[in-house]
Amino acid sequence: MAAVTRLAPAKVNLFLHIGPVDADGYHPLASLVAFADVGDRLTLEPADRLSLTVAGPFAGALDGRDDNLVLRALRTLGEAAGVGDPPLRVALDKRLPVAAGLGGGSSDAGAALRLARDALGLPLDDAALAGIADVVGADGPMCLHARSAWAEGRGERLTFEPRLPPLPVLLVNPGVPSPTGAVYGAYDAGPVRAADRPRPPSGWDPASVLAWLADQRNDLQAPAVALQPVIGEALAAVEALPGVRLARMSGSGATVFALFATAAAADEAARLLAASRPDWWVVSTRLASPRLN
Repeated sequence: MAAVTRLAPAKVNLFLHIGPVDADGYHPLASLVAFADVGDRLTLEPADRLSLTVAGPFAGALDGRDDNLVLRALRTLGEAAGVGDPPLRVALDKRLPVAAGLGGGSSDAGAALRLARDALGLPLDDAALAGIADVVGADGPMCLHARSAWAEGRGERLTFEPRLPPLPVLLVNPGVPSPTGAVYGAYDAGPVRAADRPRPPSGWDPASVLAWLADQRNDLQAPAVALQPVIGEALAAVEALPGVRLARMSGSGATVFALFATAAAADEAARLLAASRPDWWVVSTRLASPRLN
């Protein structure tokens, strides 16, 4: 078998409504998630034993970790299939910031599961893979599918949303981590909202979707900004760019996103912001229809 490769796309929470922690210590949520045309890239080939190498601009953030989500997912896959650790060499090109609210580790795990399933010819459908992906966290199944979806419960209840149109987007990370646990802790210490799922927009054309999203929120944005004020600086910088229709933080941060009417407007905004903040990660891309291969 020759080496095979797959994009592990960035996940963006277009809105994120969070309820109070439940008796099991989890927060119910409601969100509409979309996936971008940018992400990490996984390459996989046969080997004598399971191994993982990491390169790319954000590889350093994973140095010294022996609990990488890719290895955890592949070992769980081997157990489920009764084959032990899959004999595969995995290379991860880490192009997304770490602890960034983009689901990078979960998306890496999802891409690895799909590649390994196909490479080893395992008789597991996508539903079975999604069950395995749950081992990396509540967003594991949604990142395995990498399709626009409503997410509810703890994030595991998915309703795919094929009507979401492609949306030009600017992704900006100010270079600080935003650990999920700390952000949820700060959220619990303040006013807690509800995990309400809003009615869908009146139409699924881009203008209607943008207007509808403006009425939604990310309940983790304020606590994340309180912990990392530079996230607020990034939001202010993005909101000041020409052509921005909506600016919001994704997930638990620290990445913020801005939506635009046209790809040209997003590209120009990326050029302007990258020139003024060369220390930030700034990418213009598109949501809703990632090209995975």
